[in-house]
Amino acid sequence: MRDRDEGEAAVTDVPPFRLRAVLFDFDGTLTHPGALDFGAVKRAVGCPPDEFVLEWILALPEGEERAAATRTLEAFELAAADASTPNEGAEELVRWLRAEGLKVGVLTRNGRPAVERALRRFGDLSATDLDVVVTRDDDALAPKPAPDGVLYAAAIMRVAPQEVLVVGDFLLDMRAGRAAGAVTAYLANHGAVDGGEADEPDADDCDFVVGRLPDLRDVVRLGLPLPQGKLPNDLLAGFLDGLAGGDEAVVVPPAIGEDVAAVELRHAELLVAHGDPITLGGSRPGAAAVLVNTNDLAAAGADPRWLLATVLLPPETTPSQALSVLGELADAAGHAGVTLVGGHTELTDAVTRPVLSLAAFGTVSRDELKDKRSARPGDRVLLTKRLAMEGTALLADELGERLRALGMSPDELDACRALAHETSVSEEARIARRFSGVHAMHDVTEGGLATALRELAAATGRGVLVHRERIPVSAATRRVCDLLDADPLGLIASGSLLICCDPTAAPELRAALATADMPATDIGELTDEADAVVALEHGRPASWPAFVTDEAARLIADGAPRAPQRDPPGGGASPHRGERARR
Repeated sequence: MRDRDEGEAAVTDVPPFRLRAVLFDFDGTLTHPGALDFGAVKRAVGCPPDEFVLEWILALPEGEERAAATRTLEAFELAAADASTPNEGAEELVRWLRAEGLKVGVLTRNGRPAVERALRRFGDLSATDLDVVVTRDDDALAPKPAPDGVLYAAAIMRVAPQEVLVVGDFLLDMRAGRAAGAVTAYLANHGAVDGGEADEPDADDCDFVVGRLPDLRDVVRLGLPLPQGKLPNDLLAGFLDGLAGGDEAVVVPPAIGEDVAAVELRHAELLVAHGDPITLGGSRPGAAAVLVNTNDLAAAGADPRWLLATVLLPPETTPSQALSVLGELADAAGHAGVTLVGGHTELTDAVTRPVLSLAAFGTVSRDELKDKRSARPGDRVLLTKRLAMEGTALLADELGERLRALGMSPDELDACRALAHETSVSEEARIARRFSGVHAMHDVTEGGLATALRELAAATGRGVLVHRERIPVSAATRRVCDLLDADPLGLIASGSLLICCDPTAAPELRAALATADMPATDIGELTDEADAVVALEHGRPASWPAFVTDEAARLIADGAPRAPQRDPPGGGASPHRGERARR
């Protein structure tokens, strides 16, 4: 853990959060550190230096020895209470928290008499200013690092544990908060001597580190709702300052007050543009937004380069929640090798959940552009990887508890969620675009392969003959679909790319993809029959379903019954879809 500068709040890996209460440790947190000398207490009762004194006393056999050690501890605590003073900014901080509408409590390993005596040393803070005080005298509760006290205090304050910020100068404070699911902030007190009992936590033990109590306001603000309108400039500026740079083609980068981005087109003949919003992206909408937009650029044969993002957030969004969405978006862009060059962020009651709308831009040479109108009758239709990896991951993420109740093991669910890392088609598109025999490519997204083949037929103006028995579906996807009564053909399937390829080039292309560990299956061919999908199964005519709603969207929407499936006359384009699973 690195040192903190004056006034700095160090963030480790903080999830988005909303605060409704703050729960303080007492000694060394609300009071100035050093009043209670734990080393002296241990020597007085005979506790080894490397053990916690309270646990050591409680482990003694019941009887006079334990009673005497307890009396000694209490005497030290009362003496320390008489000598204690408020920590820097403690009283002002509590007043500010209450003015912001937050509940405030204390959770301490001390006895209640010592806390009450120490509070008399405060000039402007008393027990009546606290919504709950939990001490070791509440003997039905295990002491910190057990989560019992945090959970009890949260229940008294009528807030969820994850809406509580636990603040303390002790490793055990952080562990108790983490175990309860609360947000945690370690008070370093400028490295003040702790009296021989506290260890400084590492990054895995706490969410924030502050040097002194007044710095805690910056942490708390991250959990308070923002007003409607644009994100505050200081919040947005901090995010923009952390964006990765280095793309020399970006002439005008994103900045506060800058309304446009400018990029220089170098060594490129064509600029390819695409735009898609994300309204349902599972637990990672930012990553989903980048994936959807870069996949479509890659399917056109382009190198994804730049992104413009419009991010709409619902009312009551907190800064930490907003920064989490933006941070995930920036991380996903960096992972995809694209640069976020600008956009717009706003809180509005026009949305009830985050909505991300991206405009993506890429470059391509004219001879590598894959225009679907160039597809020809007789082209083989190849499908990369296995079908519906994205939908499988999304359902495991959104409906994990339901799938567990239906018999899936935690390991099976983890394996399904891991498929989310295989949903980019950029690499196979880069390989395929080098083949002159590749005439068109199409990303399989919402509505699954059933919809994607109809879209391919519509865009190429050709018919598609598909062999159902050849379609590769993983065992994990089949299991999820069997348990939830879903059809994998109608399940959102980013990660699979349809490639229309001259028959003479198909074997070499499949070999190149296999070498890159991206197998491609020949599932059919383009025909002269315009804008139609015809299915065979083992050589016999078979139905080809159409889905009003993507199967993932249907299942996530309160377990709605399966939408009607039908074959449009002549196997033509799919009917109008309702709310799409992606965009």
